[in-house]
Amino acid sequence: MSGNDYYKTLGVDKSATSEEIKKAYRKLAMKHHPDHTKGDKASEEKFKKISEAYAVLSDKEKRQQYDTYGSTDFHQRFSQEDIFRNFDFGDIFREFGFGGGGFSNNRGGTRFSFGGDSPFGGFGRQQAPAKGSDLVYEIPLSLREINEGTSKTLTFQHQGHNENVTVKIPKGMVTGKKLRLAGKGNPSPYGGPNGDLYIKSKMVPDPQYQVEGHDLYYNKTLKLTETILGTKINIPTLDGRELSLTIPPGTKHKTKMRLAGNGLPEMKGNTIGDLYVVILVEMPKKLTKGQTELVRKLADQGL
Repeated sequence: MSGNDYYKTLGVDKSATSEEIKKAYRKLAMKHHPDHTKGDKASEEKFKKISEAYAVLSDKEKRQQYDTYGSTDFHQRFSQEDIFRNFDFGDIFREFGFGGGGFSNNRGGTRFSFGGDSPFGGFGRQQAPAKGSDLVYEIPLSLREINEGTSKTLTFQHQGHNENVTVKIPKGMVTGKKLRLAGKGNPSPYGGPNGDLYIKSKMVPDPQYQVEGHDLYYNKTLKLTETILGTKINIPTLDGRELSLTIPPGTKHKTKMRLAGNGLPEMKGNTIGDLYVVILVEMPKKLTKGQTELVRKLADQGL
């Protein structure tokens, strides 16, 4: 279901209030709830989509993340388990006039699965006791640690005492990416399994490179004459190499030149981002007498 425009799914504007979103969901839920549609697969899929949209847009923090990152990036950051975490369908359905007890009404209505990583069970399953709450540990990583991977020993508070855990940080764990350590979260108050511990990356700003996704940006300042006549420069890479880059004559200020495959690796797969060199043309603030004469001669030549 990722990639959906949640506002369009519920038929509301992006400026809609919480009450307007709730009202729109209630109207659609009454129409498409499986207890009303009795085996209509299209309505069941519609109900799943509107429920996912409501789970996000009814939560202030998740809605802010969705508005900030957009649909595609939001679904790269949040699994379905993240989306439905702390969202109580039982309370919602009771409020809207359906039965309690998960997805069944008092007349023994339909139970269905949200699939994927959703925390809800499949058809006919009994709900397991709720698991404990999750813990999130934000870990600072340098650009080179993200590029090469590393190991970190973390100390965190767990059930009233300090606990140490050594975590292998894979390559490409850029800001916002998470690792899940199953069962390392808080215990369940209802006899269910422990929650999980999520290790969340936060990249430390680098003095040399800017980062966008898995691409790197490197600013290189050149003299005016170098960009007019052309030149060759060396560009450092994260792994300590230097790449030769030809600057063609007439290169403009803020021109971006791409060095493919020299950015950051992705956590999964073999894809590597690119390194972009941004050319900044240095304009002299003050000319000497001789430089002024030369510029005037260039002007006389129509330059």
